[in-house]
Amino acid sequence: MTSALRVVIADDQALVRAGFRMILTADGIDVVAEATDGLDAVDAVDRTRPDVVLMDIRMPGLDGLEATRRILTGAPDRPRIIILTTFDLDHYVYDALTAGASGFLLKDVTPEHLVAAVRLIRSGDALLAPAITRRLVERFAHRDTTPPAAHRDLATLTPREREVLTLLAQGLSNAELAARLHLSEATVKTHVARILAKLNLRDRVQAVVRAYQTGLVTP
Repeated sequence: MTSALRVVIADDQALVRAGFRMILTADGIDVVAEATDGLDAVDAVDRTRPDVVLMDIRMPGLDGLEATRRILTGAPDRPRIIILTTFDLDHYVYDALTAGASGFLLKDVTPEHLVAAVRLIRSGDALLAPAITRRLVERFAHRDTTPPAAHRDLATLTPREREVLTLLAQGLSNAELAARLHLSEATVKTHVARILAKLNLRDRVQAVVRAYQTGLVTP
């Protein structure tokens, strides 16, 4: 029997927390703790060991971005973090994704989408279409004068894996990648899994961000 999905909700607005708790518990998801700021969130995660954290990006004291960094530092079995934001292109979202968050949701998300998102994240997928990730990266990725470290960071990838990563960063889904490369979806998934393993990345979101950071793909 599959264990109950355990969630921590971190948001400084009581109504948001109450609403999300009601939606999740009605679908059999166990809300193991609530937090009103980033410090509370870090403590709640340490105490309850949840599978998923719903993390408001803007909170008093320690914000959601720093809380995300602290939670995801250390052991590899840390929870998946979904960033909650009022704006779909909040510049903090990009920073949170680079810190290791697995995606983001707008606070006006529908109940059905909220439940589906939490379950999707728990399964190990990323809650962010590559096309949306690309918009974030294009808008907020830091431009500097130092040459990209593409060859060093991506040296472990085969030519085919670099090709898959390039297309993935351009917003193609697995099905579109399979059609473009004349491969099966299963083979594409294998390539993506190997890319994540070689680059020590958590999910597709991080892979897209890395592709831009290294200069493999440019805005």
